[in-house]
Amino acid sequence: MATKNHTHRDYDSKSSKYDDYINFSTSMSRDELLKKKHITFLKRVLQVLPSQQLDTHRVSVAYFAISGLDVLDAMKEIDDQRNNLIHWIYSLQVQPDPSGKNLSQCGFRGCSMLGHLYDSHKAKGQLIPYDSSNIAMTYTSLVSLLILGDDLSQVHKKSVIAGIRSLQQSDGSFVSVLEGSESDMRFVYCACCVCYILDDWTGMDVEKTVAYITQSLSYEGAFGQKPFNEAHGGSTFCAVASLVLLDRLNSALTENQLSRLKRWLLRRQESGFTGRPNKPADTCYSFWVGATLQMLGVLVLSDVTLNRSFVLSTQSPVTGGFSKYPDHVPDPLHSYLGLCGLSLIGEPGLSPIFPALNLSQRAYDHLSNLQRQWREKH
Repeated sequence: MATKNHTHRDYDSKSSKYDDYINFSTSMSRDELLKKKHITFLKRVLQVLPSQQLDTHRVSVAYFAISGLDVLDAMKEIDDQRNNLIHWIYSLQVQPDPSGKNLSQCGFRGCSMLGHLYDSHKAKGQLIPYDSSNIAMTYTSLVSLLILGDDLSQVHKKSVIAGIRSLQQSDGSFVSVLEGSESDMRFVYCACCVCYILDDWTGMDVEKTVAYITQSLSYEGAFGQKPFNEAHGGSTFCAVASLVLLDRLNSALTENQLSRLKRWLLRRQESGFTGRPNKPADTCYSFWVGATLQMLGVLVLSDVTLNRSFVLSTQSPVTGGFSKYPDHVPDPLHSYLGLCGLSLIGEPGLSPIFPALNLSQRAYDHLSNLQRQWREKH
């Protein structure tokens, strides 16, 4: 009996200590960025990339981790992996065949699930039927290469641009893959990013693209995924960022439309930001809505203290990483966008970002230097 009571007391003592630790950690996570834990979380993401459900999007999951570490100013943590990561990304490039007949398929795929060779030089001679790029994977591949410090010299630029051009639809929108998919503002944004990065706008009919964006402006004052759709924080970011990259923001929208757009975005704040009216605050919208407000020059009109408090409340004090809502399981997407949202409002210890391309200012400066070199050669 004495032994039993002793065991029970010992269990209670350990349980109490564990509860105290969790309560202390949770309390701390409400007002302090757990930077070291987030670095560990994102490094773990790179070590255990998804192999089943998200396999076709593997390079995008890697982008969340790579860019997240960049925002955390922790790229030195993966110095030993840098060359392997660059090599792996290039192995995902759908390369032009000698005849040039597959140009419409060129770009980057999300993974090697069809059995592509890891060696990009050997892969050029192993063309696979029905193998084509994905517009979102092309965008995240190029951005990841820039963050890793690559000079994009191995990118088949003209072929990638041809691949993007083949995905544009008659209404100005883009599908994600040549075989066909939904077409909406997400892929318009990816196309604009790729053309901007490669400094070549022949990948689209610009006027059709701008028309599609402006026609997607909802009666609410913000943008839907396509014409006549409900306005949404994510599609509004994609639309505004695309117009910024196209240098058409102020010519495509009137002063009245811009004013209504700013008002709609500012009204998305509760504590953090929501994606639509009557929805709860969600970590990712601190970037999608916050970045749009930044591009429009009015982020300062939001309540930074409330926004910061909400995002920090979604941290995991145990594993690191951010979740969609407080006390949920963290994931790579919300972890990355949570960090970006905090960077936008000047969180100490985080690198500034260039919101239109969703990458760090450091990586954007690297891209600007590359583009200057390309132009000087021509």
